[in-house]
Amino acid sequence: MTTVSIVYFSGSGHTMKLAEAVARGAAAVPHVTAHLVSLDGNDIAQGRYQNDAVLAQLDRSDAIIFGSPTYMGGPAAQFKAFADATAGRWYQRSWLDKLAAGFTVSSGPSGDKLSTLHYFFTLAMQHGMLWIGFPETPMNDRGVNRLSSYSGVMAMAGQEPVDEAPNSADKLTGELLGQRVATMAGKLRAQS
Repeated sequence: MTTVSIVYFSGSGHTMKLAEAVARGAAAVPHVTAHLVSLDGNDIAQGRYQNDAVLAQLDRSDAIIFGSPTYMGGPAAQFKAFADATAGRWYQRSWLDKLAAGFTVSSGPSGDKLSTLHYFFTLAMQHGMLWIGFPETPMNDRGVNRLSSYSGVMAMAGQEPVDEAPNSADKLTGELLGQRVATMAGKLRAQS
């Protein structure tokens, strides 16, 4: 069985809704188990993230999809504290050759979301992971990839209720990312 973990922080629930869509997409692929891993700010003490169960779940995963809202041009501090806590995994090369991808939400069409996706990409490269981008073009009748991002998934949500934003097109884009990563992880697992 192939395992895809979606590790994310959500401040107001919008990123959680996108994470759920990504997980739905991954779980729709045969022989794939998808795990939603919510980062809890209570696991941060004096600036350090500490949750061995979360890190162990990610160690057991074939693919890890990172998610965070974009705050002030980058990932949320809670996600950054988690990322810093993966240094031991970096040292041991625990995540070497795992697949990686990412998604983010902010209120504007751009909102410097690309900086957050690049942060995830750099984190993945530090770990020796293999990055999976998003190949869908924005010119389609379903609204998929409406913000035209190929590095990962971008979605929009401001102060709307979580049942309104991200919208259905952004959630579908998240589902397709989950499916793509899960499909690629299954293929990679079958070859090993």
